[in-house]
Formats: sequence, structure tokens, C-alpha cells
Amino acid sequence: MVTLKNEFLYVEIEELGAEIRKVICEGESRMWTGNPEYWGKVAPVMFPMCSSFLNDKYTIDGKEYSMGKHGFAKDQLFVLEKKTPISATFLLRDNEETLKQYPWHFEFRITYTLRATAIEVSYATKNTSQSIMYYSVGSHEAYYCEGGIENYDVVFERKETLYNHMYDVAPEEFLILKDSNVLPLYEKYFDADCVVLKDHKSRFVTLRNRKTGKEVSVEFAGFDYLLLWHVKGAEYICIEPWAGICPAKDATGYDITEKEGIISLEPSEEKTLKHTIYYGN
Repeated sequence: MVTLKNEFLYVEIEELGAEIRKVICEGESRMWTGNPEYWGKVAPVMFPMCSSFLNDKYTIDGKEYSMGKHGFAKDQLFVLEKKTPISATFLLRDNEETLKQYPWHFEFRITYTLRATAIEVSYATKNTSQSIMYYSVGSHEAYYCEGGIENYDVVFERKETLYNHMYDVAPEEFLILKDSNVLPLYEKYFDADCVVLKDHKSRFVTLRNRKTGKEVSVEFAGFDYLLLWHVKGAEYICIEPWAGICPAKDATGYDITEKEGIISLEPSEEKTLKHTIYYGN
């Protein structure tokens, strides 16, 4: 376990998946506990795919591959490449196991940096292959919701009219927010798994306890999709910025190059995406 610490924050990160497992802010635990009765993860990283392909299969250049939900990074052992008291960089390179699922050579780095009461999370992806590489990346952090999610609102930085795009659950879209910046959370939203948002103007959202005012915010410039996910009855909500999305239920074909939101990298090209978690009061 790798630990980071400053005046306000204490963070534990597991080298398996380079996953945050604990955040203590000014003496209070602010992340989900990872209780396996509901969900044993805390903040898995999704790479090189967010969600899944149809039937977990995709093709590139006429060859078929199989990859499980949310990619393989969450199940791989990262190397701790750099470490300071307030920052750590974890590195994953392609290996024999990844090449069975994903034909590209790559370097994928996750850097966590503490800045006062904030955690900056950086995903740097480099294509070390000789052909164009296609991938998605996303976060899956679960924030502790004392007393359950129905005590909480998700507050957007701008007024929004948003639909829940069901994608692999159903082809329909459901209006979930109309000309407002406050989305009250309800258990019923997760009857069919998750809330998938796109075409939003906001790139900054706040999870706020409407009784106590306690809040945590996520800034996610560069990510075009935002998901909310929760196991009913559990005291957490995942706020998930994604660069890439699952295929729609009524989609046809498995070509990775045509997957919605897919990112392409030329040989030797590198792209970095960042999101930042701000802990308040």
C-alpha cells in the first residue's frame, strides 16, 4: 500500500490497479469502505475501455479480441515509478496478459497529487506501438454518503437539461433534470443500473449533503461523459468522468474504431487527461 499525506489529507493507494482505497480528510473518512456485501471496490480505474463491448468482443483490422467490462487495468499490478510525500506515479505497460486482450503496446501512467484538500488524478497514455491505438479511460471513485444517497444532491456548476442515456441497458433516454443545476439523488434512479449523462455544459459537480452541508466536488475538463452509479442500499455514490462510453443496446458491429467516444493515438503520441477531487467542509 502506498500512502500520501499532507496537512489535510491522508490517502492510501493499492498497487493492484493503482486504486485509491482510503481518503481521510481532516480526520474524517470520505470514501466508500469497500464493503464486499455491496461492492468490494473503492475507486477502480477503467482502461483501456470504459464499460464493455457488445458480448465483450471487438475487432480491429478484421481480427477479433475479447475484453471484460471496464478493461484490464483494474486487475493489473502497477509499478510505483515515482514517489514523494504528496505525489505518486504508477506505471502499467503492456504484457503477455494484456496483449491477449488488446493488441497495442502502451505506457499508462496514473499520478495522484495532493494539493491542500484536493487530489489531482492524472491519466497519461502513450502509444508505443507502430499503429494507431484506440482506447478509453475513466474513473470510478465511490464517495461516502452518510445515511444513504437520498440525503444528497449532485449540484452542477451550470443549469442543465439532462437525459439519462441508458445505452447497454435500453435504447431509451429519460429526462432526469430540466433547466436546473440541482439533481436530488433517489434510489429509483439505479433500478436499471446507472445514470449516464452526456452533452452537459458543466465540467464541475458537487456532491452535497443537504442536511449537513458536507460536500465533495469533482472537476473533469476533457471528459465528455459523466456517470453516477450506486448499489441500492449502500452508503456511497460513484461520480465517474469517462472519456468513452459503452455501446447502445441497439448498436450493431464490434469495430473498436467506431465505438462512441473512442480516443485514437498515433504511434509515439501521448495524451493526458486529468480530474480533480475537492473535499469541502
